[in-house]
Parts: sequence; C-alpha cells; structure tokens
Amino acid sequence: MISLKLFWTVTILLAIGTFLIRFSFLGMIGDRPMPGWVRTHLRYTGVAVFPALITPLVLWPEVTGGSFDPIRLFAALAVLAVGLRFNAIFAITAGMGSLYLLRYLFG
Repeated sequence: MISLKLFWTVTILLAIGTFLIRFSFLGMIGDRPMPGWVRTHLRYTGVAVFPALITPLVLWPEVTGGSFDPIRLFAALAVLAVGLRFNAIFAITAGMGSLYLLRYLFG
C-alpha cells in the first residue's frame, strides 16, 4: 500500500496532466479550424488504438488464464469480415453470435 499523501499527490498530478493534454487541443485551438494534416492524422487514431486494445484480449484472454482460445480468434475474424463489408452493429452482432454459438457447440 502507498501512503495517502502519495496517492493524492499522484492523483492530482495526473489530473493536471490530463487537463493540460486536453486543453492543448480544445482550449488553444478549439475555436479555429484544424490544419488538414492534423485532421488526417487524427482520422487514423481509432484504427491504431482499437487493435492495440483488442489483440491481447483475443490472443491471450484472461478468462482462459492467458492461454490461446481458437473460438475467440474465430469470433474476432467474424467481426473483421463482417465489419469490412457492413457497419459496426452488424460486426458486433456477428462477433457475439459466433462466440456464443461456438461456445455452445464446442464448450
């Protein structure tokens, strides 16, 4: 356990840091149009972040103790295939459906 004083010091410093990061975009350039190169780079943020968040959950899920689960990989591939052709709602539905169906069929 850390001391209460250290906890609150770190919490306040992280809050200030988060505020400054957000203020740099919203407060300083919020009322002006963003340059084209910034909008182009921001367009790829989701494409870069989502795979980084999802890949460990598919390849080394905590629910299996970190061991590989082919059913989860198949569900992720179903999401990818449907997501490339249709919208996100269909992709999520296909992933959930394939995960639950395969869990039911193969345990």
